[in-house]
Amino acid sequence: MPSYDMILRNGTVWTVGGPAQTSVAVKDGKIAAIGADGDAGETIDCTGLDILPGVIDSQVHFREPGLETKEDLESGSRAAVLGGVTAVFEMPNTKPNTDSAEAVADKLSRAKDRMWCDHAFYVGATVDNAEALAELEQIPGTAGVKIFMGASTGSLLVAEDKHLARVLRSGQRRVAIHAEDEPRMVARQGERIEGDPSSHPVWRDDESALLATRRILAIARETGRKIHILHITTPEELELIAANKDIATCEVTPQHLTLAGEEAYPRLGTHVQMNPPIRSASHREGLWHYLRQGVPDVLGSDHAPHTREEKAKPYPASPSGMPGVQTLLPLMLNHVAEGRLTLQHLIELTSAGPQRVFGLRTKGRIALGYDADFSVVDLKARWTIDENWLASRCGWSPFTGMDLTGRPVGTIIRGHRVMWENRLANAAIGAPIRFDSVPLS
Repeated sequence: MPSYDMILRNGTVWTVGGPAQTSVAVKDGKIAAIGADGDAGETIDCTGLDILPGVIDSQVHFREPGLETKEDLESGSRAAVLGGVTAVFEMPNTKPNTDSAEAVADKLSRAKDRMWCDHAFYVGATVDNAEALAELEQIPGTAGVKIFMGASTGSLLVAEDKHLARVLRSGQRRVAIHAEDEPRMVARQGERIEGDPSSHPVWRDDESALLATRRILAIARETGRKIHILHITTPEELELIAANKDIATCEVTPQHLTLAGEEAYPRLGTHVQMNPPIRSASHREGLWHYLRQGVPDVLGSDHAPHTREEKAKPYPASPSGMPGVQTLLPLMLNHVAEGRLTLQHLIELTSAGPQRVFGLRTKGRIALGYDADFSVVDLKARWTIDENWLASRCGWSPFTGMDLTGRPVGTIIRGHRVMWENRLANAAIGAPIRFDSVPLS
């Protein structure tokens, strides 16, 4: 009889072929058998639970180095695994920016033995490093290149078409895009009303997003480069992306699928201020329409925490961004419970989709030979998001007090039980993610 390191028994396992009431066995960090029996060093009874492929959050800002008062790699990744997330892609707008080989090496060094989940780091595109990006994107542990067309400051802002084209001509991996039109937003700054965060989506209006998306699609077409457009907020953008799927993939966030400005700004104020903004209920329903049509490829949390003191500043002095990595899976399980999408579709958006879009080498599926990454969930559990549950250093969430159905029970990464019933393992074991397009280190 074969011997394994771990067997998860009696759960509903979401295999490539669909759900199966079976067992899944782990050996040396890999999935070794589905449905097989045998001895194991650790057996986990998953009666009544669903075993999903490990959830991948492909957009987080963990703020280290330089902004550790808001978050750091340890606290952000701890929040991730408590929320059932097994891997993250972390963004480059730190201090200093992650825009060089030295900066990537520094983040990888900081992550070692401190990050609870597996990870990859984006390289930020600048006007100055455009020609170096082809080499930088090949560093093991990098998620690729990130462009800020708007909403950033300093050298990470690449706003002009000629420089965007230089970036897209340098390298081959899919490039992640924050698509808001900087010239339009500069011209519309007078639309901001002091003390009124509900004016945020008036200032950063639909056209700011749509114009930037049109521009970057045209440049991607011209340069022959594939792109990935982050945090889409308007149905018009999704309609446009649907007509350009040969070169473009895209992301939506749980907060844009959950919140509506008419209710959120009066209740939560600057705590729901983000870029691009939370928009109206009709925008939210438009996103759901195109989600049901299969246009968005992945879900990302755009986890971007700020301190309570920073968020207490009157708009527009208040910074944009909210935490979200810990609530990504719970919010979406609640949407599943309420019938807005199927669990199979959620798996596509959080594991199979990232694997397909970004070329993850051994993640995103429950299949032989893949990493033994599992997000174990209780679809029927009813609970309330409590501030004491939150691990992010910022200490708050716009979803505190929300009643949900469906919760993460366990986070297993490469065969290690990193979290179970809100209890963490003794040590952080996160490791760099491997990509098909990057040489093995």
